[in-house]
Amino acid sequence: MFGYYLDLALRSLKRNKVLTVLMVLAIAVGIGASMTTLTVMHILSGDPLPGRSAHLFYAQLNPDIARPHAKEPAYVMDYHSAMDLWGAHRADRQALIVNSAIKVVAPESAVPPLQLDMLSTTTDFFPMFGVPFHYGSGWSADDDAQHARVVVISDDLNNKLFGGANSVGRTLRLGRSDLHIVGVLKPWRPAPLFYEAWGNYTRPQDVMTPLTSGLEINDGHFMQFTCWDMPSTPGHLQNAPCEWVGLWVQLDDAAKVSAYKQFLGDYAAQQKSLGRFTSGVTRLRSLMQWLDYLGVVPDDVRLQNWLAFAFLAICLFNTIGLLLAKFLRRSGEIGVRRALGASRAAIFAQCLVEAGLLGLLGGIGGWLLTMAGLWLVRRQPTDYADLIRLDLPMFLATFAVAIATSVLAGVLPAWRACRVAPALQLKAL
Repeated sequence: MFGYYLDLALRSLKRNKVLTVLMVLAIAVGIGASMTTLTVMHILSGDPLPGRSAHLFYAQLNPDIARPHAKEPAYVMDYHSAMDLWGAHRADRQALIVNSAIKVVAPESAVPPLQLDMLSTTTDFFPMFGVPFHYGSGWSADDDAQHARVVVISDDLNNKLFGGANSVGRTLRLGRSDLHIVGVLKPWRPAPLFYEAWGNYTRPQDVMTPLTSGLEINDGHFMQFTCWDMPSTPGHLQNAPCEWVGLWVQLDDAAKVSAYKQFLGDYAAQQKSLGRFTSGVTRLRSLMQWLDYLGVVPDDVRLQNWLAFAFLAICLFNTIGLLLAKFLRRSGEIGVRRALGASRAAIFAQCLVEAGLLGLLGGIGGWLLTMAGLWLVRRQPTDYADLIRLDLPMFLATFAVAIATSVLAGVLPAWRACRVAPALQLKAL
C-alpha cells in the first residue's frame, strides 16, 4: 500500500505547486537554520578522543594558601606538587603540561624567525593522546631524564620550514638553544585543545620539547596563572609559589581510578600537615568531565542553537496550517474514498505519507541551506571556524529531522482529514 500512497502523494503535490513550494520552503528554511547550529554544537561538544577519553583523567589540587576555603581546586598546580605526583608513578601513563612562547629559527631554512607556542611535556604525552606521527616519533623516558635537546614539530611548521620533507635529524633553534628534530606530526587538530588548562579551540603547539629541556631553554618565561608569594629565587619557576603546571594521567580500570583518587587525597592531607597547603580539596575528572567543567562550548553557540530550534518550531506550525488547509480542501476526494471502503486508518496513513514526502523534499533544501550556513560559519573570525564540517551522522540527521518534523506536522491535519464524514461530502457533490 505504501507505493499506492506515494503515488497519490506525488499527484497531490503536483496538483497545487505553489502550496507545495511554500511548504517545502518552510521546512527547508527551518531545517537549514537548526541543522547549521546543531552541527556546530555537535562538533564543539564532541569527544575529542573517542575510545580513549574514558581512561584519561585530569588531576587537580589546591596548593594556593591564599585560597584556603576554595570549593574547587585551581586549574593547574605548582611545580613542586606536580613533580611529586608525577614522580610517584601511580598511573599507567602520565604527562605534565606547560606552555610558553619562544622564538623559533631553522638554520637550514631561509624563513625568518617565528614566534610560536612551545609545549613542554613528558614522553607519555604522545601515546596517551594518540598523537599521530608522519616522520620519526616522540622522545624517550631517558630523554626526559637526561634533559635531551630534542624537539617534535607540527606538520604545518614542517611545511613552512622544510617544504614538507622528512626533517628528522635536522636542527631547530629555540631561543638560543639548538635542538634535533626527532619527530614530525601528521596533521593533528584535536577539538577542543583539551590538554590545555582552558580547553579552547586554538591549534596545537608547533613545537614540543621534553619538560626538563623546555624549562632550561625558556626558564622564567612560562605562563603563570596565580602566584600567592614571591619566589625565593627570582626567574626560576621550579621553586616559585605559583600555579602553572597541568597533570594528566591514564588509568585503565575503575580500581586504579579509585586508588588514584585516594592517592591524591592522601598527598593533599600530607602537604596540609606540613604547612604547604591550607586546603585538602582535590579532584580527578575524566576528559569529558573536565571539558564539561570548563564549559568549552561558547555560550553564543548554545543560544544560537536554542533560537534556531525555536525558528524550526515556528516553521513547523506554519506547515501544520498549510497541510490542514490542503487536506481539508480535499474533503470531497476523501469522502469518495471513504464511501468506496477506505478506512480512517488508510486515509490517515495516506496523509502522513504525503507529509513525509514533503519532509524529504524539505530535507534536500535544508541540506543545501545547511551547507551554505556552515560555509558562512567557516568565514567567521573564530578559533573553531576551520573545524566546522558536515559529517555523515549530521548529514543523515538532517533528513531524519526533516522527515520527522514534517510527519509530526502532518499528524493533526491527517487526523482531521480522516474524520471527514463521507455522507456529507457525497451530498455536497
